[in-house]
Amino acid sequence: TMDFRVVISVLVSVWMFSVNSITAKEATSNKKEKSPRIINIVNFIRQTDYRLENSDALMFETVEKQIDLVNQYNFPATFLFQYDALINPEYQKLMKTKLSPTCELGAWWEITQPHVEAAGLKWRGEHSGVSPANIAFTPGYTLEEREKLVDVYMAKFKEIYGKYPKSVGSWYVDSHTLEYMYKKYGIVASCNCKDQVGTDGYTLWGGYWNQAYYPSKLNAYMPAQTDEYQIPVPVFRMLGSDPMYQYDAGIGSNHQGVITLEPVYTEGGKSKKWVDYFLKTIVDEPCLAFNYAQAGQENSFTWSGMGEGLVMQFPLFDSLSKAGKIRVETLEESGRWFKEQFPKTPATAITTLADVRNEGNKSVWYNSRFYRSNLYWEKDGFCFRDIHLFDEKMKSEYLDTPGTGGQFFYYTLPVIDRFYWSTPNDKIGLRVVKLDKNGKGTELVLADPVVSEPSKSVLHVESKDKSGNNFIFTFNEDKIDISCNAAESDLGWALELRVPQGRLD
Repeated sequence: TMDFRVVISVLVSVWMFSVNSITAKEATSNKKEKSPRIINIVNFIRQTDYRLENSDALMFETVEKQIDLVNQYNFPATFLFQYDALINPEYQKLMKTKLSPTCELGAWWEITQPHVEAAGLKWRGEHSGVSPANIAFTPGYTLEEREKLVDVYMAKFKEIYGKYPKSVGSWYVDSHTLEYMYKKYGIVASCNCKDQVGTDGYTLWGGYWNQAYYPSKLNAYMPAQTDEYQIPVPVFRMLGSDPMYQYDAGIGSNHQGVITLEPVYTEGGKSKKWVDYFLKTIVDEPCLAFNYAQAGQENSFTWSGMGEGLVMQFPLFDSLSKAGKIRVETLEESGRWFKEQFPKTPATAITTLADVRNEGNKSVWYNSRFYRSNLYWEKDGFCFRDIHLFDEKMKSEYLDTPGTGGQFFYYTLPVIDRFYWSTPNDKIGLRVVKLDKNGKGTELVLADPVVSEPSKSVLHVESKDKSGNNFIFTFNEDKIDISCNAAESDLGWALELRVPQGRLD
């Protein structure tokens, strides 16, 4: 058992942890305008996939179908090209003849053999396409090689389309590459993978959950706190991660499953029930600055895998757009809007009070440039499921040294980490406990949360236990305040974290 006072001391030292709640007067004076809900349709395009028979033809057909669907609804979509697809004349012809001018063309930053050889470098992969992390992604290259890869791509893109791309996406783009693209070629937006553990060999864990952030010059996964360390290119989190169930998928292991808006997944974007639940979270619940989701799919999954899901999703986006509830726009447009609105990474929230599985679970995420946190209500339980701190001065291990091997790891600073600190059968959390006269804690089960937005950066959550004690959680950009309006006259309470012994070794 870890003593809860240890946890409190950590929180005190980091946030000047307090027990003050926001007043009604402050809440009224800080009332804000409704925040936009933004959908980016991002389809990224590979030329080939050695894992798939007849891949080139099937993947080309997929992009044709995606364009037809986008045109049918007149959506402004973003198509991001891997270098091998960028140089294919058939794709060039397709984009120049069929793509609506409201759509955007940009770069998908997985590295392939034609790209490496065009930059005058030696290809190290077994195949020309999908490869291990140190070959397929720029953190596996030296700083000089990363710049050469950028220069040759940008020159080729401009030769074909007459301008440089404004959006660059990948599972991960390192900070040196991102800043180089910004300073030399003027990119305005980027996107990277959702948080995941071990999926396809790539781990990104503890970052700004969903939405978008300005990255640190020392670590593109880490939100910056100051102008000095900030790369002024917003990085949007991809794939539409399930805000309730993605986190615990594979809990206590080194690998997560995938529950996202991607239209190939039967538990996610292929299920209308799940998509309705996900869009309700995006559109209807408190979110502070804005809410966001990336739709679309990589062409490697082919039309037979994604078509049914996309065809189901697009009318939903269309209805919400026509009702003024969402903005469907290109990644570039979202990047420009973000930069106009926010000089630094804003505070956002993802509030999920309806449960697609009808188990009564609820989840509230809060992000700022200083930390992320998640409150989680489940059957007979309530806890802080996650708190990670952000530090712009924490250098990525791949900042200036090429990574090796097939797995890359990107982390922030855990204070509470239910995924890693649990076992599959013993799920931990920072829980509210009632103290007896000897200081022993008994867990209090909180329920029926009420979530409000007293200001543009503050999220206010109230939740009562069975005795009517009302606990108030106020998330500020740089601290979390917790207080209690007690129904019991002598209530003593605390926060307690218990971690399985096997996870303490």
